[in-house]
Amino acid sequence: MPRVELDAPAGSISSRGQPVIRVENLSLSFGGVKALSDITIDVRENEILAVIGPNGAGKTCLFNCISGFYHPQEGEVFYRGQRITRKRPNSIAKLGLARTFQNIELYTGLSTLDNLMAARHVLMHQNFLSGALYFGPAHKEEICHRRTVEDIIDFLEMEPIRKSNVGTLPYGMRKRVELGRALALEPNVLLLDEPMAGMNIEEKEDIARFIVDIFEGQGETYSETRVLRDGVKSIVLIEHDMEVVMDLADRIIVLDFGSKIAEGTPAEIKANPGVISAYLGERK
Repeated sequence: MPRVELDAPAGSISSRGQPVIRVENLSLSFGGVKALSDITIDVRENEILAVIGPNGAGKTCLFNCISGFYHPQEGEVFYRGQRITRKRPNSIAKLGLARTFQNIELYTGLSTLDNLMAARHVLMHQNFLSGALYFGPAHKEEICHRRTVEDIIDFLEMEPIRKSNVGTLPYGMRKRVELGRALALEPNVLLLDEPMAGMNIEEKEDIARFIVDIFEGQGETYSETRVLRDGVKSIVLIEHDMEVVMDLADRIIVLDFGSKIAEGTPAEIKANPGVISAYLGERK
């Protein structure tokens, strides 16, 4: 896969920005199975952070704890200094975190447009009565939400499928719809759980390009949609394709059997003997 370059070169880890998410001493168990063991990580501003490791290493469990789907037995999760360890997923989404899922979680009976509008309902301010009357503020608010959704559809090149039932779409396009649904929440932090899994080379290249464009922002091209105009400056990526990871990530965290075994730049991770042994494979 061709290398996708970021405009701004990756600086030292210390220069990437202040922590947006802080995970402290997180432990999660299911019965006698330890899924996460004493995990401490930071998600910083102005970086793409990759989380890698073998299947079963605890990567998705970490995302589930951050986004409120799992409640850890020990440890805390903070977002901009606010404790969010046991908040509900909707409450965490309203704070500015959005995610995609390893296994696609879409409303398969709805269209692409309706799936993205469903995500926008988390952000709607008008109550049921004003929405039912559909006049005044409720009507104006829906117009704004629809404008944002249409911009996201345009950005992700989904216009041909905007009215298609997502249950009938090819797998790669459904993954793209799920990315669009996460963007519809206009997050400050975007958690991407294997966004390229099961895709061919061309589809991976498209998603990699979208991730870079989301991170950098599109400026006045989408002047009325903040998430596209300004970009998402904190992206966390779970991905098994090491070429993609090394191309996109500013920093990498490696998990193995629920423990963090390494953290560093792509160059440092490539040269780490423990990572080579546990995940990347021995040098030939």
